[in-house]
Amino acid sequence: MLSRETSARPARGIALNVAALFVLMCMAALVKAASDHVPTGQAVFARAFFSLPVILIWIALQGPLMDGLRMAQPRQHLLRGLLGTAALSLNFLALASLPLPEVTTIGFAAPLMTLVFAVLLLGEKVRLFRWTAVAIGFAGVVIVVWPNLSLDGNLNTVARLGALAALGSACCAALVKIVLRRMVATETTPAIVFWFATTASALALLTLPFGWVIPPLPIAALLVAAGVLGGIGQLMMTASYRFADASALAPLWYVQLLFASLIGYLFFAELPTSATLMGAVLVILSGLLILWRESKLARGTSPRQTPL
Repeated sequence: MLSRETSARPARGIALNVAALFVLMCMAALVKAASDHVPTGQAVFARAFFSLPVILIWIALQGPLMDGLRMAQPRQHLLRGLLGTAALSLNFLALASLPLPEVTTIGFAAPLMTLVFAVLLLGEKVRLFRWTAVAIGFAGVVIVVWPNLSLDGNLNTVARLGALAALGSACCAALVKIVLRRMVATETTPAIVFWFATTASALALLTLPFGWVIPPLPIAALLVAAGVLGGIGQLMMTASYRFADASALAPLWYVQLLFASLIGYLFFAELPTSATLMGAVLVILSGLLILWRESKLARGTSPRQTPL
């Protein structure tokens, strides 16, 4: 929960959040650039393992190191690690197969899936308005992925696999959100961040016998940089919530599409397709509608005073 002191600095929180999104998109671009040279498991290991020094330094600056690493519910950390590693692996697989803006747009389905899983797994009440918004968002996702999932035999199988991987990543990311809702009651943020990176490193290391390579020095540098940027971006994202309320930061999530389009064009000669842009409009509209409705309910200013 934000303290009065931290929540009084929303401009700093917004700046940190936008910067974190940019850093994480740069990390994704580095992984994409290295994807032709190393297998996905090796890229996941680099992303997780080389973020650990950054995370440990941050935890040490917060206070006693062991206090930051203490776990109350190890099984929850393991579950979060398994789901998070699956989300990361599928996302990297999608990055190797699809344009950056397309992967980013499909990833916007994660908050919509979180709402669905909250109903199915946590028994939360969601009524007509938010279900309608979710339906709009999923329609947008279908518009983006359909060109790659069509049964037309002339389509690229790699692109089809990438679209499915991006959807799977969004699904796993949504499940991570559900797990985190329970973890925050007993676990500290430093412990959650550290043990995820540790678990992901260990799980990715299991893929070592399945095709790891010794990459050229420039590719190795990209992988190390991806890990460091991933750690920095994750910590900047965490810090942003100390200075601004989550409801103020949530709409900024969609700035990623701007960053993805810019980086995709400059470094990979990628431009968003008409289907990606059309789907993105619907997904972003859906997300903003859900955020608006939740903020109205939180303030108790709904015209009917009951959730729709």
